Amino acid sequence: MSLIISNIALHFLSKKEETGEVLLRLGPEDVAASSKIESFVDALHKIYNSKGSKAYGHFSSMPAEGDSARFVDIMESYLGDVHSFHQFSSQAANLLKNELEKYDLAETGYLIVCHYEYMGGRYLLAAIIPISEHYSVDGELNISADQHLDTSKLQLAARIDLFDYQDNAEGNRYISFIKGRAGRKVSDFFLDFLSCEEGLNAKEQTQTLVQAVEDFVAVNQFDADEKQQTRKELLTYCKEQKESAQDVSLQELGNVIKTEENGQDFYKFCQEQSYPIEESFPHDQAVVNKVTKYSGYGNGISLSFERSHLGQDVVYNQANESITIFKVPPNLKAQLLALLENNAKQNQPATMAVESSNEDSENDF
Repeated sequence: MSLIISNIALHFLSKKEETGEVLLRLGPEDVAASSKIESFVDALHKIYNSKGSKAYGHFSSMPAEGDSARFVDIMESYLGDVHSFHQFSSQAANLLKNELEKYDLAETGYLIVCHYEYMGGRYLLAAIIPISEHYSVDGELNISADQHLDTSKLQLAARIDLFDYQDNAEGNRYISFIKGRAGRKVSDFFLDFLSCEEGLNAKEQTQTLVQAVEDFVAVNQFDADEKQQTRKELLTYCKEQKESAQDVSLQELGNVIKTEENGQDFYKFCQEQSYPIEESFPHDQAVVNKVTKYSGYGNGISLSFERSHLGQDVVYNQANESITIFKVPPNLKAQLLALLENNAKQNQPATMAVESSNEDSENDF
């Protein structure tokens, strides 16, 4: 396993239903990094990496209110060996408790704070993991209920790239956090807990990258197949970077996308055009996924097709807002033929009944 845990702490936050008071139960000191804990953190690391809705930021330069210390202050005390990891994580848990009370939110669960290394990187992860119930049956067929950490519902989590922070404290991207769908108010409370401000916008950077690729293939007069191939190369590269939790590098991408073997590469093109884009940055995979396909959903209709089919096998009529599809996919065609055949069978008895009724009427005369 490539993951090495330096320190880990687990604290529990709950809320009294009657009064709304937030209760904090601190975990034990010096938690040993057993193989089970290493496997758990490794799984949590992968879940966090797989989250597509992440944003990036940095610690705020604003001073803390009153005498309270900011997250960055207590983190610095730990990194500087002034305080132990347990002291740091306990202070962080109290900061989180105060924010929960301030916003009057019901976000409770286990706060995990973990300092670990992975593939040459050093990170500090803070996350609230919600609790869910599960049921089990014993040998006597007795059903019992229990609780478990539901990492699949991870929405409140942030990770600090400690190497990036220590090397470039003035940067705007050493903190990443999940920008989930739980609502802006919830995001605000977690950012306030960290004293974090949003910085680099991964979605905007990725949109600029995609536009630069489109400009590149247009300026170099690629034909339709070459354009689609270039888009696929971009998609493949970005997927590989996302899977390995690496930033997109314009210089690396320049070695992938070229006009010809000794022709102009994409990196030089970006430099010449002065796009507002970083040399390397964490990208938004959802934006890149759209470069080779058009897709949409609404009113019970879902449609997706490769861009190269537009105007050929897929024709859009702007005048009447209709789409005509030629070369229907075989599996869809089989379903439609089966449906037509089934409808024909269902209608047949009714037709025979009408004919029989007509014959009886004629006989009456």
